[in-house]
Amino acid sequence: MGMDWHSSGITTSVVGALKRGLNPRFSDLGIMICGGRDRHSTNTPNELRAFAMKAGLDGDELARTSRLTARVDNNAIADGFQLYLHSFVITKSGEWVVVQQGMNPHNRIARRYHWHSVTVRDFVSDPHTASVGKPQGEIRNLVDARAEKARDTLLAITKQPLEDALRDIRNLSMPMRHDVRAKDVDLKRLGAVLAVAYEKDLRDFASLLLVAGLGPRTLQSLALIAEVVHGAPSRFSDPARFSFAHGGKDGHPFPVPLKVYDDSLAILRRSLEAARLGYTEKLEGFKRLDRLTRDVEEKREPLADFNSVVSHERAISASIGGRTVFDDNPQYKRSVRIPQLNLF
Repeated sequence: MGMDWHSSGITTSVVGALKRGLNPRFSDLGIMICGGRDRHSTNTPNELRAFAMKAGLDGDELARTSRLTARVDNNAIADGFQLYLHSFVITKSGEWVVVQQGMNPHNRIARRYHWHSVTVRDFVSDPHTASVGKPQGEIRNLVDARAEKARDTLLAITKQPLEDALRDIRNLSMPMRHDVRAKDVDLKRLGAVLAVAYEKDLRDFASLLLVAGLGPRTLQSLALIAEVVHGAPSRFSDPARFSFAHGGKDGHPFPVPLKVYDDSLAILRRSLEAARLGYTEKLEGFKRLDRLTRDVEEKREPLADFNSVVSHERAISASIGGRTVFDDNPQYKRSVRIPQLNLF
């Protein structure tokens, strides 16, 4: 229902509605939705611990998972998006899904991150089911599988005597192409974080991400040391996948085609009803289609020109019920507030 362009408000509304409607029926359905937007996100660990007591699960481990997924998407992936929505969906068997969303403060565009416990083999190495938004080219991504050397180096830096690590960054000779420069590094903050990490004797990169005070800027400073001093790269192609099948609520790249939208929902509804009756062919078909789509995206060049596709969709918009939020009030101007997510 959301994130075909920048439908971030739909994601927030749907998560909130599901939480309100499903949680009171936990005993019947065996599913709970924790977290949400702004202040609701900060209570996620407490909600998970309360849920764990009902379901006989490890509440502390679930709370750690919640915090870690937030730290990965907000700190370890330097794509310019600040998290403001964190939702944690869990079943009584312990299977979980995390859906969280970030906002870019400069262009007001949203990006959504998807996690599914069944597919997470390593929280810090390609852990996502999907990252949905407009790709930005090359970004610093410390949870890319190819960043293993960088992660190992960062962990090794925290095990060095504090003065050794700070001396490395003081002596950096940095070319102009680096987006983080020596003057941008807060040595006092970095020193404090390294001192805490050194005392904790961290075991893995995930534990480093959870160190108090380790925010995006400090982590970027450490990644810079790893890259320049130790030759461990951390910049790779943006993993975000971008879809615009259902347009955008503000008319970009084209109005939402209500007829296509309704047809899509009808197909999903019929498939769900069939699955309830034991007919799983359609759901298996969706899984095969998803695998095929990912394979094509990863291995083949796109055949269609983006601008041509958008022009075509705009041309036929009226015939398929194209609509935007401006249709009823042309004077309406979008105003987006960018809240800050407390990462627990």
